[in-house]
Amino acid sequence: MTTSSRTIAYFSMELGLEAEMPTYSGGLGVLSGDTLRAAADLDLPMVGVSLLYRRGFFRQHLDKNGIQTESAPQWDPERFLEPLDVRLTLTLEGRPVQVGAWLYHVRGFRSTVPVYFLDTDLPENEDVDRALTGQLYGGDGRYRLRQEALLGLGGLALLRALGGYNIETFHMNEGHSALLTLGLLDEVVTGRGLSAATDADYAAVRRLCVFTTHTPVVAGHDRFSIDLVREILGDYVTDAIAHLPCCDSGELNMTYLGLFFSRYINGVAERHGEIAQAMYPGYHVSSITNGVHSMTWTSDAFMELYDRELPGWRADANYLRRALGMPVEHILEAHSKAKRALFAEVARRSGVNLDPQVMTIGFARRAATYKRADLVFSDLDALRQIDREVGPLQFVYAGKAHPHDEPAKALIRRVFEASSHLGETLPVVYLEDHDMALGKLLCSGVDLWLNNPEKPMEASGTSGMKAALNGVPSLSVLDGWWPEGWIEGVTGWSIGGSGIESDPVEELTSLYSKLRYVIVPLYYGSPSGYARVMRSTIAVNGSYFTTQRMMRQYRDNAYHRMPEGH
Repeated sequence: MTTSSRTIAYFSMELGLEAEMPTYSGGLGVLSGDTLRAAADLDLPMVGVSLLYRRGFFRQHLDKNGIQTESAPQWDPERFLEPLDVRLTLTLEGRPVQVGAWLYHVRGFRSTVPVYFLDTDLPENEDVDRALTGQLYGGDGRYRLRQEALLGLGGLALLRALGGYNIETFHMNEGHSALLTLGLLDEVVTGRGLSAATDADYAAVRRLCVFTTHTPVVAGHDRFSIDLVREILGDYVTDAIAHLPCCDSGELNMTYLGLFFSRYINGVAERHGEIAQAMYPGYHVSSITNGVHSMTWTSDAFMELYDRELPGWRADANYLRRALGMPVEHILEAHSKAKRALFAEVARRSGVNLDPQVMTIGFARRAATYKRADLVFSDLDALRQIDREVGPLQFVYAGKAHPHDEPAKALIRRVFEASSHLGETLPVVYLEDHDMALGKLLCSGVDLWLNNPEKPMEASGTSGMKAALNGVPSLSVLDGWWPEGWIEGVTGWSIGGSGIESDPVEELTSLYSKLRYVIVPLYYGSPSGYARVMRSTIAVNGSYFTTQRMMRQYRDNAYHRMPEGH
């Protein structure tokens, strides 16, 4: 595909492209990486834009009590990226900042998607500006706004400077890149000045932009004081946006900036789309449910199985529907290999040798309090009773807490406390420094995937989708994607009812009841019956909740959609 034919520019604050490239922190970045991989598979005319983080997010260290400390990862961008002979100048805080770029190639079945990483760690910049592409989600509001200006305004300038890109759609993955809309508006007004922009000018920008919102959590939407915006971006930009609906109570809301200037807006699951619509009543919000890249998240053992029995699945995940015809013995054999691979890594990292015959429950996601990592440990006696009377259990956990999120760090410590109380008879292992490589081992090697966020905080969630590709059923609260993927006893099991808000007492009772009376008895009493659930999990959820399907929906519904009314 020639450069000039690329018509979709995908902007994301983080990108999970390789486990050893610390340019991602968690689900948002991993989804972004899967999105670009699927675009390459489908030959979608896309280009990606992000920032180069020389200090990454952070390396997580956990002591014996679960106390988290952090260090900066060490990595060499030249191992993965190609430096480009390009220089831009972006004015921040009234001074010129030089911007360089690096190129990464995402290679798929049908094409290659170029991804550009902006870099300010250049000798001609002042130290404060060199540090701008240092840490992902680091620093204070000033640091974050400067980074977001670099991503949005600098990313647009880079695409223009490279030349040859005929961008018809700019896809903003969350509000971090929303300032690019002001760069587009400046192009539209053609010298008349941003403050002179008319409704027709706004509509012209809107025709170019698509916006995906990912979270109903208030803290997930960046806000910056107008005074700070003026200090960093100057009067020209600030005066132009001060009267727009993205500014209220003296603050710039980056989500509302993205919403205002987008022709198509979507949430990342059907339920999240409904919640986002209620949050933003002045806009039309659609939904495109997230997915995962099947080739990236399928374990070696299941790849071998699918290659042998479901040829064609690599190019088209719909072929996984035919898993219903596979012998359950083949499912169990592949899962046993994946489980051994996980346990070998658990032993290497922690020194704990888990029993492959014991039912293993996995939980691995960002350590945010609403995800309630410690919920299953609310009644340790109930767990001991299940372990003693129905069948033994063991847990494998992972997940990072943001360095400034003390409640999330306390959550990790509570899991460690539960592990200490349960002892060796009911092992609980918490693995440090969760990344893409460990995530793949976890999602494929456990027997059951546990997910119990506080509703309605889970916009989508993708870890259970990764598990499904490997035949691992979910036990999950009915939030995010799970109401779409849940068929009780077929693809997994629900925790609690279908109401919009969480009922903690009901959910905890349901969690223990499903384990005691349904799931653990099935696992030990009927291995073939449990394997049939695994098989249908692959056929129903593994085949559908992929980024191939997701990107086809973006192509048909978002990228080639007429503008929505506002």
